[in-house]
Amino acid sequence: MKLSVCIDAVYMGKPIDEAVTGVKAAGLDAVEFWTWEEKDISLLEAYRKEGIEIAAFCTGFISLVDDKKREEYLESLKKTIETAKRLGCTRIISQTGAELPCERDKQRRNLIDGLKACVPYLKEHGMTLLVEPLNIRVDHAGYYLYRSDEAAEIIRETGSPYVKMLFDIYHQQITEGDLIRRIQEYIPYIGHFHAAGNPGRHELFRSEIDYKTILSAIKETGYEGYVGLEYFPEEEEHKGLCFAKQVMP
Repeated sequence: MKLSVCIDAVYMGKPIDEAVTGVKAAGLDAVEFWTWEEKDISLLEAYRKEGIEIAAFCTGFISLVDDKKREEYLESLKKTIETAKRLGCTRIISQTGAELPCERDKQRRNLIDGLKACVPYLKEHGMTLLVEPLNIRVDHAGYYLYRSDEAAEIIRETGSPYVKMLFDIYHQQITEGDLIRRIQEYIPYIGHFHAAGNPGRHELFRSEIDYKTILSAIKETGYEGYVGLEYFPEEEEHKGLCFAKQVMP
C-alpha cells in the first residue's frame, strides 16, 4: 500500500515541476491528477523516467448515465488510454455525471451498459477504470452516484475485474460514515482510495476521521494499491505530506 499525491489539489495552480519537486522532497514517489488534456505529457514522461510513478488520472468528464453521450465517452476513454500507456499508468478515474430528470433505474442501466462497453478497451490495454462515488451534501449536489453500496452493486453487475470503485474516504464519511465496515465489505470492488480531512477537505491532521486507524484497517484487508492524497492544504504542502507518511501503516 502506497501514497500518491493529487498534484491538481495539493499543489493547485502550481507548475508540474514545482509539484513533483515537493512530492520528492517529502519522500514520496507517486502522483496523480485530474484532467490530462492541458498537461505537459512529455514532462510527465520525463519525470516517470526519473522514478516518479503516475498512479492515476481522469478520463473526460462525460456522462455515463446518459446513453446519448456513450460514444463521446468511449472516444474520450480511448484517448485517455493512449495517454495512460505513455505514462505507464494503468488506473483511469471516471465520474458518472449528474443525475438526469428521468427514472433512476434507467440511469443505472445506462451506467452499467456504458461500463460494459468500456471493458473491451480496458482489457486490451490492461487498464482499470475507477468509478467514483462523490458526496452530494457538501461538494457535488446533483451528482448521480454517491453511495458506496450502490457503487459496489453496479461494479458487481458490470462483472469485470477491469472496472473497480474509487473509494474516497472523505466523500463517504460525509455520505454514509461507517467507513471501516464498508471498506472491509467492498474491498473486492475497490481499486483505489482517496483521502482528505473532514470537515473542510484539508490535510489529514485536520479531520474528525482517525486516519491512522482507517489506513491500518485498509492494510489489513490485503489491499496493495494506492491511497491518493486529494485535499486542499491549509498549511505548507510539505507538512501535510509528511503527516500522511507518518500515519501510513
